[in-house]
Amino acid sequence: MNTFDAIIIGAGQAGPPLAARLSAAGQRIAVIERKLFGGTCVNTGCIPTKTLIASAYAAHMARRAAFYGVTVPGTITVDMKAVKARKDEVSGQSRTGVESGLRSLPNCTIYHDHARLESPTQVRVGNQLLTAKNIFLNTGGRAIVPNLPGIEKITPLTNTTILNLDTLPQHLVVVGGGYIGLEFAQMYRRFGSEVTLVEKSPRLVMHEDEDVSQAIADILQAEGIRLRLNAECIHFDQHPDGRPTVGINCNEGEPQIVGSHVLLAMGRRPNTDDLGLEAAGVQLDKHGYVLVDDQLRTSVPNIWAMGDCNGRGAFTHTSYNDFEIVAANLLDNEPRRVTDRITAHNLYIDPPLGQIGMTEAEVRKTGRPALIGTRPMTRVGRAVEKGETQGFMKVLVDAETKKILGASILGVGGDEAIHCILDTMYAGAPYTTITHAVHIHPTVSELIPTVFESLKPLDAPPDKS
Repeated sequence: MNTFDAIIIGAGQAGPPLAARLSAAGQRIAVIERKLFGGTCVNTGCIPTKTLIASAYAAHMARRAAFYGVTVPGTITVDMKAVKARKDEVSGQSRTGVESGLRSLPNCTIYHDHARLESPTQVRVGNQLLTAKNIFLNTGGRAIVPNLPGIEKITPLTNTTILNLDTLPQHLVVVGGGYIGLEFAQMYRRFGSEVTLVEKSPRLVMHEDEDVSQAIADILQAEGIRLRLNAECIHFDQHPDGRPTVGINCNEGEPQIVGSHVLLAMGRRPNTDDLGLEAAGVQLDKHGYVLVDDQLRTSVPNIWAMGDCNGRGAFTHTSYNDFEIVAANLLDNEPRRVTDRITAHNLYIDPPLGQIGMTEAEVRKTGRPALIGTRPMTRVGRAVEKGETQGFMKVLVDAETKKILGASILGVGGDEAIHCILDTMYAGAPYTTITHAVHIHPTVSELIPTVFESLKPLDAPPDKS
């Protein structure tokens, strides 16, 4: 009874849909999950954090009510216990849905325990040894707690443990200016905390273009978030009154920050160090990610790796696409590849950032002739009507082929509007496909054709209008 056609280790965003496809194909499968069904997205990532962001947005808009001519009597307060309860309910419903869906599959056996490979075809679960001809890894990742000086003197929060708070930090110090750090910084500022964000680099989200980074910094600072950039030699200590302190060596400002809570948002690592992969001959890179080919096979032909553990994308949408690639190749005779994927991601501060394809800096590095178009969100009627005009749109086009190279939309609705550009890129169509389209008024998307109509050579003087 312990012999299967396939074993799936991890019930994140790729494992469960693959289980459904394999089950529908008549295969006998085992799914092993050692902790929470649904993986990072459902339990500590997208769903709980975006639920919290929605609550923070409601508080922010309530404080802005007078701007819209609406009177809100009394002081705006946030009940963090109620905020957390709502987050837990939304996340819990999704987790329950994933688990119940798996348990309802025919020919599917669920193991709720830790898994370790003992050979390319054998997996130990508790005191049972399972055997299968194919094994799929979907084990995700976890927050990094770097061994910085003095870290043992404080009890830092991570993106996981901060979700357990049901009280408001008086002063939250966020260490890390990437996506996770920025989202929690703005969220807790809107809940009412004093927030300081510490980043060792000279600007936020260093992988984005400089104009995007600066605009994001302006947005956060306008809400009262203090930024401490160029923070070298980050270290920790405990204040005499017991509060945690973050020591920094910046070019200006106080050398030490005393907060009530410290959130470490300094990256993530794959959950591959305790799976026994060496016993199966599965090769890892120097960061612990599973090495995979273009169809997500590992160094062992009958073992695949999907999702955050393979280092080929750290998003829910890339994890799900990993499932689609594996299923297409195994079950549909459709040769899909990871390199067919166009990079795409969103940053869910408010307003959000949508970024697809190449950045302006990446295009410049290629030296290819290119065109660029930009528009501030103040020129977007929908944004003006909503009173949310921060940010801008930027598009990049190959001057010879007229194909779209990339785009960034930092502004209200940008996380949704960016997809009409993304779909055009997947279709391999020229940018004129968008300029000839008639978009609905009034929407954020209706300005996208106008941005493409304003294209000019990449090195032309900037438009100051």
